[in-house]
Amino acid sequence: MSDRYLTVTSRTHSAGPHVLTVAGELDHHTAPRLHSALDESPLTPGTSIILDLSGLTYCDSTGITVLITAHHRAQATGGGLALAGLDDDIKRVFTIVGLDQIFAFHDSVDDAAAALTR
Repeated sequence: MSDRYLTVTSRTHSAGPHVLTVAGELDHHTAPRLHSALDESPLTPGTSIILDLSGLTYCDSTGITVLITAHHRAQATGGGLALAGLDDDIKRVFTIVGLDQIFAFHDSVDDAAAALTR
């Protein structure tokens, strides 16, 4: 049994985007939780999802794959996807693997919502 945990909570931002708040460790054991939450989130042309990663404490390659898959889904459906609240260590890892080339990193959910609704 693993002591790893990941919670994903869902809400709608007042500006319209769907927000998934992710907290804990995103790895091989917990990635299916985020993947399922993303699959259940509405993503159609003109809709957006914000991933609030301010509570993310760890992310391995499996988690990165889930994020890239979500990006591809957003592109295919004409929806938007943004990452918000990354801590400096995780932002550094994401930058090293090139996620800064496909995602804009926003300091907060409000900043991401503003960018997506322009």
